[in-house]
Parts: sequence; C-alpha cells; structure tokens
Amino acid sequence: MNSPSISLFDRAGLDRGEARRHIAHGLEGADDGELYLEYAQSEALLFDNGRLKQATYNTDQGFGLRAVKDEAVGYAHSSDLSSSALARAADAVRAVKGGYSGHYAAPPTHTNVRLYGDENPLGDPAFEAKVRLLETINGYVRAKDARVRQVSISLGASWQVIEILRADGEGYRDVRPLVRVNVSVVAGQGDRQETGSQGYGGREGFARFLASTAWQKVADDALRQALINLEAVPAPAGEMDVVLAPGWPGVMLHEAVGHGLEGDFNRKGSSAFAGLMSERVAADGVTVVDDGTIAQRRGSLSIDDEGTPTRRTVLIEDGILVGYMQDRQNARLMGMRPTGNGRRQSYAHSPMPRMTNTYMLAGDRHPGEIIASVKNGIYAVNFGGGQVDITSGKYVFNVTEAYEIKNGKLGRPLRGAMLIGNGPTDLKRISMIGNDLELDPGIGTCGKNGQGVPVGVGQPTLRMDGITVGGTG
Repeated sequence: MNSPSISLFDRAGLDRGEARRHIAHGLEGADDGELYLEYAQSEALLFDNGRLKQATYNTDQGFGLRAVKDEAVGYAHSSDLSSSALARAADAVRAVKGGYSGHYAAPPTHTNVRLYGDENPLGDPAFEAKVRLLETINGYVRAKDARVRQVSISLGASWQVIEILRADGEGYRDVRPLVRVNVSVVAGQGDRQETGSQGYGGREGFARFLASTAWQKVADDALRQALINLEAVPAPAGEMDVVLAPGWPGVMLHEAVGHGLEGDFNRKGSSAFAGLMSERVAADGVTVVDDGTIAQRRGSLSIDDEGTPTRRTVLIEDGILVGYMQDRQNARLMGMRPTGNGRRQSYAHSPMPRMTNTYMLAGDRHPGEIIASVKNGIYAVNFGGGQVDITSGKYVFNVTEAYEIKNGKLGRPLRGAMLIGNGPTDLKRISMIGNDLELDPGIGTCGKNGQGVPVGVGQPTLRMDGITVGGTG
C-alpha cells in the first residue's frame, strides 16, 4: 500500500456502515470512545563494523476499539480487520459499561492543517542506495581520524496511516511519515576508548536527511564527542552551579517536569505538581510549552490519536503553573479542555496524555554571559539515560558530554558526571535563561506505561544554581 488516498476500510473490505453499527453497539451508554484503524510500514538498517548487520522491514495493521465509562476504559484490539472481529471487540468493550449510562461526548473539531506530507519514505531512495550511503558514511568517519575503532550507522523510517471512526459517525484520518538517522563512533587510544553519538530526524522523506551536508555534520559531531571524551578527566562531585546547553539537554525538562504536567498524573494526585494550578512552580522568566503544531518535527501531529487537533499549550508561564496536557478522558474528568495530547503507540494500545514537542522559551541572556557568571561549576552539553520518579520529582541523569567551568571560562572535558535533583525544586533554581532557544535534532522517543512515542524537546542555555553533581573524581 503506497497510496495515502486508499481508505483503510476499503483496504480491509470493511463496510463503513456495518462498522458503525458495531461501534454503536459496543459504545452504547459510554461517555466516549472510538474505533482506531492503523496500517503501518517500517524499515530499519544497521551498518556496523564495516558491514550491513541488520535490515528489517515490517508491515502491521489492526484496530483498537475503546469504550470510556467515567474513569473506566474497555479496550479490545485485533490484527484481524474483519466484521466478525469487530463484533467480538464490541461485545468485549461493552462489558465495561455494566449498568452505567453516560452521555456520549461531542466529537473533536476537524482541521485542515497538515504539518507534514504524506510521502512514504521507505521506497525512496531504493534499498541499494541506502546501503551505499551507509558505506560512504562509514568510510568518511574512519578516514577522519586513526583513533576510530568502530562506526555504527542506522537508518530508520516508518509510514503510518490512521483512521478514526466514532459512534456519532464522525471520522478522522492522518498519514504520518517519520525518519531518523543515527551515527555512533567509538574512538580509542591505548586501553581507553570512548563513544560519541549524534542523530537527526523528522516527519518527512529521506531526501533532506541523506544530503551530504546533513550527514557529514552529524558524523563530525559524533566523532568530535568521542575524541573529546578520550581527553576527559573524572567529574568532581558535590553541589555546584550547572549550565545546561541549548537543545537536546531539554530532555531533562521533558523527564523531570514534563511528565508531571500530564493530565492523568495530576487527576490521580500522583504528580509532584498536583493541586498547584495557578501557583508558582518555577523561577521568574521560566515559560514551558508543549507544541504539537511545528511543521515536520518528530513530535508533531496534525491530529492526535483521538482525532483532536494538536495545539500549542502553555504549561508554565513566567514561573506560574497554568496548564496540563490532556487527552479527552482526563480533560472531561477534570473539567478542562482537551489539548490534543491523546497519544498511543499503536492500535494495540489505549490513548493517554503524552507530550509532543515540549520546551522552555528563550530569555534575554547571551550564552557567553551565562558561562562567564559561574565561578565553579560544570557545563552539561549532552545527556544519556536518566531516571525520574513522577510522584516525588526526583531525578538522576547521566551527562555524556560535559566541561568544567572555572572562573567563568570553560575548562577540561569531564566524564562520569551525573545530575541529581528534584524537578519541581530545581525549576526554582534557574537563575539565568539564554536567548538561544534550540529544539533537539529529532531523535526523542518517550516511554510511558510500556508505550513509546516520538517526541521533541528543547530549551535555551540555562544556569541552575546549587545542583547536586555526582562524579567519579
């Protein structure tokens, strides 16, 4: 299937009228719910140690039927796109209703906005051309420095078509391309070796990403990180001022703060931000938004997985908590408006409030001024993995590229640094906000309750005072 104009109902041989009758039966007396149909293709290539190690292609299709009754959800899914499977699913989700009789919610508004094209990135360029490109990138990196010991390059692409049909007859459709390129380099000297990694991607075809000027920049940056880390000294430990670089370090904001501003955690009282609406939760000047409307960004969607158009939602404004990210169910239960953040990994998963592109707005300080203001601290440029407790807000993040700051000047590269703290507390420790807002290059995937979805993060340069740094020095 390469034509986005083909209806998933037609492709499966499902009569739309018959499907509506099954939906009406399953959702009778429910507060909300929908039939979600999906067709998806994906491709992944991995080039490692000078040869193609993996090439996978997958096609998946199916439906999910959801009935929402107050706080309860009945959900049934199947890869069998048939009328009989839909009938069985309708009987299953109907059971959640019991004797309850609700009022079926009004449908999402429709939109003509299209934030990305509908081209399928899997077929262009051809498989052989992609393999040649992987070989070219591998040779380019190895020729740059004799200390390169290993180069791994991956190309990933997916093409997803979704259709949503509600019990009131309203229908919604979206066609979603997604690509990502990643380069990882291991450099060594003697018995020591270090890694650098960089990637980029977005909701479009491969053309722009496979241009030599694009992949060379990413390959150069991955190699730069590996070589810098070869020279790194053990990071100091203790409480100190930390400067976060712009762009990808916004992943710390995503994890330590963003999840805590999702509607379900606040409705259930399990977020550190629960009950704090209209109160100060961050320092003056801190404004955080979730914006699913940025064209071709990895985390963007024309509509969410319930059919609601995405939007730019202000979460924290000048330090004051002003909003949550909501799907339809949590918005209704909290007496709020859906924000287009109802997302699911696939037809086999029920939607929940999830982030799209979450970032902090720029301030008015020059990045050089921020670094110059620090007497003794670290400059954190890139992050690896981390752990966050949503209820308490406590976090631990590994810093994969960092530098010491001594008397306002950048010093030696550091290795083994970890940032340890509490998201809601540390939002108030932000003392300087740069004028250099950047979004990440398009590499983020967010996990929640076993579901992964593509997201974006971003921030300007930030100074945070008195942060606990775990180190090895």
